[in-house]
Amino acid sequence: MTTQKKSTLFTGRPVWAEVSLSSLCYNLRAIRAFVNPESEGRKTPRKILSIVKGNGYGHGGSEVAKALEEAGSDWFGVTSAGEGEAVRKAGVQKPILALTSFWPGEEDQLLQNKISPAIIRCDQLAALESAAARRKAGKRSVGIQLKIDTGMNRLGIAPTDIDCFARQYEKSRLLKLEGVFTHFASSEVFAGPAASQTNQQEESFHCAVARLRGLGIDPGLIHLANSAAIATRPETWADMVRPGAILYGYHPGYDPMERRAEAERQLTLRPVMSLRTRVISIRNIPAGSGVGYNAKFVPDRPSKIAVLAAGYGDGIHRALGNKGSVMIRGAFAPIVGIISMDVTMVDVTDVDGVALGDIATIYGWDGDQVLPANLVARSIGTVTSDLLCAVSSRVPRIYLP
Repeated sequence: MTTQKKSTLFTGRPVWAEVSLSSLCYNLRAIRAFVNPESEGRKTPRKILSIVKGNGYGHGGSEVAKALEEAGSDWFGVTSAGEGEAVRKAGVQKPILALTSFWPGEEDQLLQNKISPAIIRCDQLAALESAAARRKAGKRSVGIQLKIDTGMNRLGIAPTDIDCFARQYEKSRLLKLEGVFTHFASSEVFAGPAASQTNQQEESFHCAVARLRGLGIDPGLIHLANSAAIATRPETWADMVRPGAILYGYHPGYDPMERRAEAERQLTLRPVMSLRTRVISIRNIPAGSGVGYNAKFVPDRPSKIAVLAAGYGDGIHRALGNKGSVMIRGAFAPIVGIISMDVTMVDVTDVDGVALGDIATIYGWDGDQVLPANLVARSIGTVTSDLLCAVSSRVPRIYLP
């Protein structure tokens, strides 16, 4: 199916995102095979917790979760009870973990939708136990997972609070510990001061889990590995891994950069989303004539400027002004001037035959060519997830098989 035909699947303002479900499922299968090498001979394959928070990294949380469940994902990771409920309403049956825990008042929403919250403070157990008792939950029927802060200093109980958690948990009759996890701060870094942080976090985590076991509590599933750790640190894979950006086709930025080539060779991924728009105006301007707000682009030659029907209100990062490029008619056209909320200008002087209605690819596939979102992100000093999550709700998603 050509890009031209795909774009006719909807009407309205000509900006859209194409989401390839086959590429998404390919990435899931590749990750599962990678973390379950035949040479290891594990009796129980490692599980996959697919991260679908942030509207599925901009791809549509409910839609990608449904596709991933069909493809065999074991768990799903969301931010909140609300995100988890949306995934449940889409028909997803597999377990869901609310990674950033819950706010007081969300307990019933969690229980009703069978969402397991991360426990990040000891006092949360009593509130959840009370909510479970009101709903007449069965013994040890309400799933929870314990998050341990091993050095990121963000969310999770400190390793020194394991005894506190154990005391509160043993008072409970309705809660069931399904897993224990932590989150790495620097798993993509192999050089400089942060290079040893992951090893330190891993050691701290395993000591905390050992203490939990020593207190007679079964930790359930052990999981540590985020995208970078999945790709480069097999010693962290444990019982389950949590792919985020790599699920959507992109390796993180490794330090040093040489690690990227090795990771991409060992774990080949396919970008899932292509963000597209159309040319809605073409202007021929003389040399010295300013383009856009504050005349931040002034050509030194007569130029042809194409106006695209998408701006930062759709997900084209404002920092790409005078820095980024788009693909039109198989060629790269530089973005010029300040990106507006609703439109973006590109210089198509050197692109033959550009006409009204032509399709511009902001990132993703255009025929056999690809403009990777991670390359676009690096050009403006941000991360791939920032670009993917920035694709706004007013941009229609077209799900391709």
